[in-house]
Amino acid sequence: MERIVCLAIGYLFGIFQTAYIYGKMNGIDIREYGSGNAGTTNALRVLGKKAGVIVLLGDVAKTVLAVVLVKVIFARTHGDMLPLLGMYAAAGAILGHNFPVQLGFRGGKGIACTAGLVLTLGPIVTILEAVTFLLTVGLTRYVSLGSILVVIELVIDIAVLGQRGYYGMSQGHLLEFYLVCTALSLMAIYRHRTNIKRLLSGTENKIFQKK
Repeated sequence: MERIVCLAIGYLFGIFQTAYIYGKMNGIDIREYGSGNAGTTNALRVLGKKAGVIVLLGDVAKTVLAVVLVKVIFARTHGDMLPLLGMYAAAGAILGHNFPVQLGFRGGKGIACTAGLVLTLGPIVTILEAVTFLLTVGLTRYVSLGSILVVIELVIDIAVLGQRGYYGMSQGHLLEFYLVCTALSLMAIYRHRTNIKRLLSGTENKIFQKK
C-alpha cells in the first residue's frame, strides 16, 4: 500500500508541467512547437536559454520535493526502506511528467525529472551522472545521447553502490530498488526511440545548432 501512496504523491508533483505552463505564459503550447515535447530541451530550443533553465529547475525540483515528502512521511514507520519508497515517489513524478492526465497524457520524456531522482540518490551518483552527461553533450552536442547514456549508467551505479551497502537496505528491497530504476531507464530509452533513429541516421539535432 505504501508503494501506491508514494507513486500517487509523485504523480501529483509530476503533473505540474513546467514547460507547458511557461509556454502558456508566453502565449504558446510548447507541445505544438519544435520536437513537440514538454521538456527542458524543447523549451530551450523554442523559447530560449532562460526558459530552458526555468523548466529544468522546475522539473528537477518537483521530483526532489516528492521524494523528500515521502521520506518525511515514512521516516518513522518505514525507515529501513526509505530509498526504495523514494524511488517509487520519483517514478510517480516521472510518470506524471510524461503522462499528465490534465494534458491528455502528452508530456515530456522525463530526463530532467530523472536528474531530480539522481540528486536524491547521493553525491556519488550525482557526480558520476553529471560527468557522463556533461562530457557526452560537451563532446557531441547531442542532448539525447547524453540522456540515454545517463539512464543506462544510473542502473549500473545504484547496483554497484547498493551491493556495497551504500543504501542500507535488505537484499529484497535492493532488488526491488534496482527493478524500479531499470523500468524507469527502459521507459526513458523508449521515449527517445525517435532520437535514437535520428542518431543512427546522423540527422539528430545538436544543442545550440544554428539552422
